[in-house]
Amino acid sequence: MGSGPGVGSGLADRIRTAAGRDVLRYDTCLAAVLAVADCVIALYVPGDGRRPDGLGMALLLAVHVPLVWRRRRPMLALWVLVVLVAPYHALDNNHPAAVAPAMVALYSVAVAGTARRTLVAGTAVVGVTLAVNALFTPHQIPEFLRISGWIVSVLIFGVYVRIHRQYVASVLERAERAERTREEEARRRVAEERLRIARDLHDLLAHSITLVGVQTSVAAHVLAADPDRLDRAAVAKALDDIAETCRTARGELRGTLEVLREGERGGGGIGARGPLPGLDGVPDLVGAARAAGARVEVEVTVDDVPPGVGAAAYRIVQEALTNAVRHGGEGVGIRVWLRGGGGVLRVAVLDDGAGAAGQVDAEGSSGWDSSGSDSSGSGFSGSGSSGFGLVGMRERARSVGGTVDAGPRAEGGFGVEAVLPLGTGEGWTR
Repeated sequence: MGSGPGVGSGLADRIRTAAGRDVLRYDTCLAAVLAVADCVIALYVPGDGRRPDGLGMALLLAVHVPLVWRRRRPMLALWVLVVLVAPYHALDNNHPAAVAPAMVALYSVAVAGTARRTLVAGTAVVGVTLAVNALFTPHQIPEFLRISGWIVSVLIFGVYVRIHRQYVASVLERAERAERTREEEARRRVAEERLRIARDLHDLLAHSITLVGVQTSVAAHVLAADPDRLDRAAVAKALDDIAETCRTARGELRGTLEVLREGERGGGGIGARGPLPGLDGVPDLVGAARAAGARVEVEVTVDDVPPGVGAAAYRIVQEALTNAVRHGGEGVGIRVWLRGGGGVLRVAVLDDGAGAAGQVDAEGSSGWDSSGSDSSGSGFSGSGSSGFGLVGMRERARSVGGTVDAGPRAEGGFGVEAVLPLGTGEGWTR
């Protein structure tokens, strides 16, 4: 594990070293080609100045050497070239032969440097060259002034290339940032979808399996209580309740899987949505809890609930009823109420069972302090380690901007209370 950064750093160093070798090789080839061409021009192409002798040829070849590092150290290459080319021109050697390397050096400075440095370098080169011509070859001043136009053109072209490269680099950088943003958004949506599926499966399977377990226990109790006086009607009812719970679970599971398959076929992807459960499904949850032996009182006094808020309330009630039936003991009394007012939907599921400690141990901390009160005055208390049930309820509430409090009640039993804003939740998913 510890070797990872070293390996990555070594690879990056090798890539940079290889790129540096390529640049050096290309610039060396360019310098060699220009040197050969300029020697041919100096020796065989008539021009201003005399044909170079041995010293002149040595100076002409030396002028091309700084081009080897023109991209790594452009200013140094330019000034070394000026130092070498000045005596070459002062000796009145063939002047056009030394023009190309000087232009390449000026272009390199313009491409690599700032506009200010380019202006200073161009002015200095022109000034030094004029001074050399004025001292040694004054008859060449008109010709140099004509060549100065080419110097200015090369510098402008180099500045243009530099600006164009910066523009292309900025476009590529923006494109890379946009691509990273899209990838991060895709990863975030995938994580949210996985969390949504986990919540749905937990709510569905935990609720259904708990009810099946309770109903099976009821049937087993009826069968074992008094075999000689078997209550066939009670057994049949318990088995019918089990079958109905299984059918309901199968239907919900099929709906969830259809959403996933639709996403795999490209019909909706991560954005595909199944029908949202709502407050109209609460009576079914209450009926299932009653079938499992619980005594449930329900009160719903709210209208016009947004779909997302209704779905969050449905799942919270479902999870709370499941926990109450599982941990509350036989014949547990449960009160369920959903009340609207003040722009919020208040949901409460309160039981009088003996399983409060079991719910805290299984589902986790609620956030109530040990004194038996919370900031909202609900009178719950408890602590523990977080589990999936309460975590899922809190995530449901947070998805629509609400909160959930849950824990043992001071008067006994366990309670879950949620406050869900009615002004949000249109975009909430299953």
